[in-house]
Amino acid sequence: MTRFIAAIAFVVALPLNARAEDLLQVYRDARAYDAQYAAARFALQAGQEKLPQGRSLLLPTIGLSANVSDTRLQLDSDNTALLPSYNRTFNTNGYALNLSQPIYRKQNLLQYDEAGYQVKQAEATFGQAAQDLIVRAAQAYFDVLAARDTLTLVVAQKAAISEQLAQAKRNFEVGTATITDTHEAQARYDLIVAQEIAAQNDLQNKNSALQQLTGKEYAHLSPLRKNVKLTPPNPNDAQSWVDLAEKQSYPVQLQQATTEIANLEMKRNAAGHYPTLDLVASYGQINQTGSSLTAVGSSANQGVVGLQLAVPLYQGGAISSREREAAANYEKARQDLENARRSAALTAHQSYLGVVNGVAQVGALEQALVSSQSALDSNKLGYEVGVRINIDVLNAQQQLFSTERDLALARYNTITTQLKLKAAAGSLREDDLEQVNLALAP
Repeated sequence: MTRFIAAIAFVVALPLNARAEDLLQVYRDARAYDAQYAAARFALQAGQEKLPQGRSLLLPTIGLSANVSDTRLQLDSDNTALLPSYNRTFNTNGYALNLSQPIYRKQNLLQYDEAGYQVKQAEATFGQAAQDLIVRAAQAYFDVLAARDTLTLVVAQKAAISEQLAQAKRNFEVGTATITDTHEAQARYDLIVAQEIAAQNDLQNKNSALQQLTGKEYAHLSPLRKNVKLTPPNPNDAQSWVDLAEKQSYPVQLQQATTEIANLEMKRNAAGHYPTLDLVASYGQINQTGSSLTAVGSSANQGVVGLQLAVPLYQGGAISSREREAAANYEKARQDLENARRSAALTAHQSYLGVVNGVAQVGALEQALVSSQSALDSNKLGYEVGVRINIDVLNAQQQLFSTERDLALARYNTITTQLKLKAAAGSLREDDLEQVNLALAP
């Protein structure tokens, strides 16, 4: 037992001034660093600009133009008595202010409606990215804890096997055991050394994955409390989670917006047959120091206000073709929406079962851990009195350490599956991560 405690202390030993980081801090580091999340945030900002762009189609457009030119005119007359030859240079400059205000453009109205759904698309995409970040942060965090637990248990198991090997050698030397006990213990020791190397490598990989997500290295992460109790989902009913997922999960929201856009796009293409009516107005001034007809300068101001009607008659069948294309795309979007609902329902149902079964598995493994400890104690006692052999003790040790590892993994997997269940229902928030954080040891 002394070596077991020492082995654990060796793995988790830290400087006195080292501070353990918790899950919430790791998530906030990831939120500030993760490029995938940052890209989603900028994609949201870009998507939100669709609304003012759509609104601009309903507002007036105003433009100002100006011009200036110098002209040199040389006239060579064939009959100077009737028309003398001359050289003339004159300047022309002016400006024009133009305004156009749509009065009736059905396509523009529909495109403005589309812009609203494009914003909803961007918001749903970002909402999904935010949930994914929470899940990825929790997964990476508990992956590191699991790798550290595995290494801790392997080191402890190595110490226990080393002690058993030494005892087998002593017993062989005094003639109370056979060489077989020593060989069996040595084989187990060699195997656990290989497992220790693999566990160290896995821990390094998990730390690297967490560092890639957060941009930081962590000397120590707060572990789960030893007495943490996992509870079933609330509500504890699979159909409730399925209904939520079909209604409000972000993939469903995204596809709902996509379907609405496809419907409006179908109507917008049909509106290509409709006439358009605009209010147009302009005001301008032209100044000349002369012209090709006279050397006398002039200045003219002109203002125009009117209505401009355009009626599409025939465009080679392009409008009708686009109508058929948009109708097919709308039907595709409807099927994609149905598929998104079914996928969300399946994910929610699987996650629900994962949580329920995970809670049950944790309970079973907790009981199995007690039984494994009792079996190990009994085998050790039996070995000392000669009714058990060395391999029995080694097997009991292996069972105990395997049960401890499986229990830790089951707890981590159940917690992350709980987060995935809420993500499947579109209800995962930072508050849920705070609740998980309370289950960590201070």
